[in-house]
Amino acid sequence: MEIVIIVLACMSLPLMIAMLFASASVKSVFSKYDRVEASCGMSAKDVARQILDANGLYTVQIAACRGVLSDHYNPRNNTVYLSQATINSCSVAAISVAAHEVGHAIQHAEGYAPIKFRAALVPIVNFTSRLITPFLIFGILFEFIGAFSINLSNIFYMIALICYAFYCLFTFVTLPCEYNASRRAKDQLSDLGLIAGDEAEMASKVLGKAAQTYLLSFLYSLTQVARILLMILASKRNNNR
Repeated sequence: MEIVIIVLACMSLPLMIAMLFASASVKSVFSKYDRVEASCGMSAKDVARQILDANGLYTVQIAACRGVLSDHYNPRNNTVYLSQATINSCSVAAISVAAHEVGHAIQHAEGYAPIKFRAALVPIVNFTSRLITPFLIFGILFEFIGAFSINLSNIFYMIALICYAFYCLFTFVTLPCEYNASRRAKDQLSDLGLIAGDEAEMASKVLGKAAQTYLLSFLYSLTQVARILLMILASKRNNNR
């Protein structure tokens, strides 16, 4: 068991590097297919509206948001937000991203279980994620103070572990939400005749690259849980000496 924990912890740096490359790859692929105009000739906003209406989601609004690739769906105000670089673009990349975000709106409308579980975790993760670093620092601090404080440092480490475990669970639950939204996006674009020929493959590449970042995020969070476990094991060994 300890060997597995050590191996996972050692994967932190390679995964962090992989995440940086994946993020750059997403931007690169998006930029490449953002130069290819979709045969439907519709903007991302119009495509999103058509998919929403085709699924009976007439009350879902579409609005612009700042940033690049900051597109998202907000279930609290039932709005699909498309970035300024996406919303009026007629490119394959833009309509693919818009369709993906609409996929999340469809998930919420249908009561898709993973997205409901993810939504329930959001307030918990927003709170616990702020506690991880302070409790790790307190754990390290009390461990260095002396042997009498080892048990106290373990308490801090355990709290940090529990907090990070919630974040790890959140990234894990995010995976089916994102992959399912991408599948829905490709199906909707194809069924409604919004992409044709090679455009389907282009859309798959855009959405596939984005999905990889979520997978790497989960794997990285898993290594951080393993790293904190190692700190607890090391602290217990020091306490037993």
